[in-house]
Amino acid sequence: MAEKQNYDVIISGGGPVGMGLAIELGQRGVRVLVIERHASPQPVPKGQNLTQRTTEHFHFWGCEPALRAARTIPADMGIGGLTLYRTLLSDYSYDWLNRASVNDYYLTTNERLPQYETEGVLRARAAEVEGVDIRYGWTVSSVTDHGDHVTVDAAEHKGTAQEVLTAKYVVGCDGAKSAVRETGGIPQRRSDHDQMMVLLVFRSMELHELLKRYPGKAFYNVLHPELKGYWRFFGRVDVGSWFFHAPVPEGTTKDSDFTTMLHEVVGQPFDLDIDYVGFWDLRVSIAEHYRAGRVFVAGDAAHSHPPYGGYGINTGFEDARNLGWKLAACLNGWGGADLLDSYDAERRPVFESTAGDFIEKFIDDDNRFLQTHDPEKDRAAFEAAWSTRNADAAEVARFAPNYAGSPIVPDSPGQPSALGDHQFHARAGYHLAPAVLSDGTQVFDHLGPDFTLLVCSADPRDVHAAEQAPRKSDVPLKIVALDGPTPYDARLILVRPDHFVAWTGETWPAESDLPAACAGFRR
Repeated sequence: MAEKQNYDVIISGGGPVGMGLAIELGQRGVRVLVIERHASPQPVPKGQNLTQRTTEHFHFWGCEPALRAARTIPADMGIGGLTLYRTLLSDYSYDWLNRASVNDYYLTTNERLPQYETEGVLRARAAEVEGVDIRYGWTVSSVTDHGDHVTVDAAEHKGTAQEVLTAKYVVGCDGAKSAVRETGGIPQRRSDHDQMMVLLVFRSMELHELLKRYPGKAFYNVLHPELKGYWRFFGRVDVGSWFFHAPVPEGTTKDSDFTTMLHEVVGQPFDLDIDYVGFWDLRVSIAEHYRAGRVFVAGDAAHSHPPYGGYGINTGFEDARNLGWKLAACLNGWGGADLLDSYDAERRPVFESTAGDFIEKFIDDDNRFLQTHDPEKDRAAFEAAWSTRNADAAEVARFAPNYAGSPIVPDSPGQPSALGDHQFHARAGYHLAPAVLSDGTQVFDHLGPDFTLLVCSADPRDVHAAEQAPRKSDVPLKIVALDGPTPYDARLILVRPDHFVAWTGETWPAESDLPAACAGFRR
């Protein structure tokens, strides 16, 4: 087979992460080929809970309005969550994963819709971006790094055609069984929970009527003392459609009596029609490194975990945004030698923290609570502990992925993590919060596509100092003088292309090329 068509980047897998990465790269002038097995998105509702940070990506990818229009839940129904005890119709409940509580710290608000709708929006947008080619109905079987380029062995999914394609880089966005990861020299480690799970998709207008008692809610986490902290989880797809995750015994098959199970979890019989039954194993897996030379992995190819809390798809989108600007910088000639390595240095610790500090902590905390408290044995003690869990539920506030301590975030203490907090104060390594300026515009409207220096000062000498500082690199830098007060509590703020803060200070360091240090050039 002859090698065909050179690309800058080949992306194996055109799911949400792969298409998001393609858009990010294409908008930055990178020539991209996406190879995707399925001609249309698979109609299984998953990956529904989109954070504010994810909708920010869609905003800058030019498809936020389309994402909002694709929502399957009517706007007046709400998209909040609820935790309940034993059954869905329990007397014990509290608000859970109230993502709207951090809306003010992001440019856009959170959203909820099935992954297949999200994929449809991204496919349509990617088709509009110049330089992005998409090949549906094809798969990647292996990749080879030749040092100065990569070759990709591709074949028709349901045909006999085969091709060898070449590119400067390849990114595996091809799921937990990634061929790019397995053939590209990237090992993986796994932490199994030895628990089989079922996914049901069903229709029931009667359940819709029953759940009107919980206005504004769209997903429900049912805790049961016999399940060792594992959840029984209901999610609304639209007005009368639902999906359901739950632990099941080994040996459970598609012929098992899931109707009775659903009746027990809800707390009473109700009419329903099951459309889909699937199974998965509850585990956490992570690639030991996200890069091997010119081969990268992102999304589920890099990491996977139980769908607890809606972190998976959002983590994958952040992979795409992080890797996208770095690949583009190197391809466009202004990325330093260490920039591509910073993808692994930043993103892998964030996933490890997401898995350990949130998902596995959920399971452990719930199990310890359920083994300790039982309303049938001591109602007062149970209710006091339940009330405390309600008051202390701050998972959303604490989930603030950051790159403090990153090798390209100079002089920032700590290490990259998913644990943090939300502030308007600008901090190196953290996401830049939005701000409405004195002229009524939004600060995000003034950011450039690459690095931007925000000068929060009325002194023109601050702008002059940054403009006149010696530069040893060609890292693009836009300087924006902000007129009037800001909430950032910093005089100078250097913002990265992915809208994380790279540096803050009171004076511009004239003796060093700061943008170069933040773009991977060694100091």
